[in-house]
Amino acid sequence: MHEKFIARQPIFDDKLKLFAYELLFRSSSDNVFRAHKAASDSLIVDSTSLFGLQSLTGHAKAFVNLDLPALQRGAARLLPPDQVVIEILESVAPTQEVVQICADLCNDGYLLALDDYIGHPKWEPLLPLVKFLKVDFRGCDPPARAAIANRHRSKIGTDTNGDGIRLLAEKIETNDELLEARSLGYIYFQGFFFCRPTTLSTREIAGNKLNCLRLLHLVAAPEYSYDAVEDLLKTDPALVYKLLRYLNSWLVAVRSEIHSIREAIALLGEKEFRRWISVLAVVAMASDKPHELIRTALTRAFFCEALAPAIPTPAPVSTQSSDLFLMGLLSVTDAILDRPIEQILASLPIAPAVREALCGTRNQYRDVYDLLLAYERADWPALSAASALLAIDESIVSDCEAKARQAASIC
Repeated sequence: MHEKFIARQPIFDDKLKLFAYELLFRSSSDNVFRAHKAASDSLIVDSTSLFGLQSLTGHAKAFVNLDLPALQRGAARLLPPDQVVIEILESVAPTQEVVQICADLCNDGYLLALDDYIGHPKWEPLLPLVKFLKVDFRGCDPPARAAIANRHRSKIGTDTNGDGIRLLAEKIETNDELLEARSLGYIYFQGFFFCRPTTLSTREIAGNKLNCLRLLHLVAAPEYSYDAVEDLLKTDPALVYKLLRYLNSWLVAVRSEIHSIREAIALLGEKEFRRWISVLAVVAMASDKPHELIRTALTRAFFCEALAPAIPTPAPVSTQSSDLFLMGLLSVTDAILDRPIEQILASLPIAPAVREALCGTRNQYRDVYDLLLAYERADWPALSAASALLAIDESIVSDCEAKARQAASIC
């Protein structure tokens, strides 16, 4: 894994309440922009698939810069239109092609802004399409700032959904500039006077591990497409090999051979196929980790599954068994991916009770997990307490653990 970075700078409204964040590409933690030919694309991909827009901006909007190649490739459409404002960089020439792209984005609900606007006539073709003019207070002298405000004041709208242009004063560095901008009719403000950009970082998951996480995401859903699973597996031949190796070892007793994913599904049935895909994904993600970590994940999964029938519950035993198996399997993914368990589980469509248990919330699944931990640590008083809480016979715990170790040994 390696770290990825995004900087953000707040944008305030006329009451100096947070309105949005501008998201900025960064290649390192030093919070300095260095030219990168794919800066816009990288920013979009990282903000959506790695950081998550919600974690970057909360309920505020995100202003995202797009250069010409990103506009032409349709990169803006990877972003949700209700959460973002697309900034057209000053380096983009407003050609007929660009105007058409921007018009199509507007028709599909995207809001547009012109970045570093200084009133140049070249932007006239785009002015009917944009909702925000980000006026550069470092690039404009006071008469130019006033001229822009005087021209567009009659077009200023009252909200972000109506007609009209909103004036945003950017690169505000002094209180005098803020007072000037307000007196001229600017209604949004951004700059070092309020806050310098702050850099956020996260660790990027390596490609093969990301495929495994996506695979786990697919099969954890209540309903999923076998075609989608096949398509994902086809992108990583090593995963297919591992899956077939696991499945063939499991089916030795019936002397069956598997020649395709579809055959595996037919032979195993949906429940077993989901389980083995989950095992495959977690084991493959942990391929560069100590073998003990893999053994722990598998043993925990089979232990929880073996314990499930003994636990009194109104839920169907099969449902509880599957959930508990997944809980045990996922319990070490924080160590596998070197990320907080909360972040990992947030992206998986698993039962809320499983997610809550692994994140520390008290529920029946957490009681099972605590019993598991007590047995691993040979904490016999805690084991007795956990068994009593679950209303199960403490004597069956060692039998479940023995079955789990045997099942894990063939994986």
